[in-house]
Amino acid sequence: MMTPLILAVLAMVAVGAIGVAVVPSMLGNSRVDKRLKAMQGDLQANRRANNADKQRDTRRKELQQTLRAQTSQLDRKKKSIPLRDQIFQAGMKIKPVGFIRNSAIFGVLVIVVLIVLQVDVLYAAIIGAAAGYLLPRMYLTRKRKKYQNQFLEELPNAVEAIVRGVKSGLPLNDSMRLVAREAKEPIKSDFQRVLDQQSLGKSMHEAIMTLMERVPLPEVNFFVVVITVQSQSGGNLSEALGNLARVLRNRKKMKQKVKAMSSEAKASAGIIGSLPLIVAALVSLTTPSYLLPLIETDIGKICLGVAAVLMFMGGFIMNKMVQFDV
Repeated sequence: MMTPLILAVLAMVAVGAIGVAVVPSMLGNSRVDKRLKAMQGDLQANRRANNADKQRDTRRKELQQTLRAQTSQLDRKKKSIPLRDQIFQAGMKIKPVGFIRNSAIFGVLVIVVLIVLQVDVLYAAIIGAAAGYLLPRMYLTRKRKKYQNQFLEELPNAVEAIVRGVKSGLPLNDSMRLVAREAKEPIKSDFQRVLDQQSLGKSMHEAIMTLMERVPLPEVNFFVVVITVQSQSGGNLSEALGNLARVLRNRKKMKQKVKAMSSEAKASAGIIGSLPLIVAALVSLTTPSYLLPLIETDIGKICLGVAAVLMFMGGFIMNKMVQFDV
């Protein structure tokens, strides 16, 4: 017969054995569950990160494809620009017919002035025709470039204003309307034209393309691509436009740096190109009869014409040498 004391001791030993057998297994199961949950969390985080990377890569590829397509289209347009488009890109409201009429009138006036100055009629006609064709075109090119420079000067500010509007919760259209109301010219009118196109029922892509028709530059192409891709596939517009504004300002700084570094070469080209004309004017003032054979004799006129052609070719080559694309 076992005494109650022995029974109590055996019961305590049994309970302890059960505790030693069950408690570690329970703790082990909880640790395993924790580890499994941690591993599942890591897998889900990795999966989310991979999906984000894939989406980022997809958007980058879309941007690159759209940018490549529009850049090639822009290069094709640069090769041959119709007169109507040149006038439109210069910000002028005259029609092509009016521009041609004014060019012809200018050429006739040059011919009349040369005949009054007793220049031979044949040479006066040649010079007048060349002046009537080249000088208005040069004025149009200069006006067009000035318009583009003014647009690029204000474009980073306009993009940053759109970024601030989008970050504050405004839709893209309202942000662009804010730019069209408060920005400087010519940004103000061009963005208002985009809004007018949208009010007529065109999509954002179709409306924003009017900026490319007005100012066909790589910087504007970047802006159009960002807006187009965002309107088609979505994404963080404020971040994309913020990066674009930073790129535009860096390109602007680079252009200013290149302009400063090339100013010496431009000054040298200007001095070299104008030196023959200055020497001829000074010689005519000091000895008026010295250069008369160039005007009075046929050989002198031929030499003068050849010299003018060579001067034009030299000025054209020097101008191309001091032009840098950024």
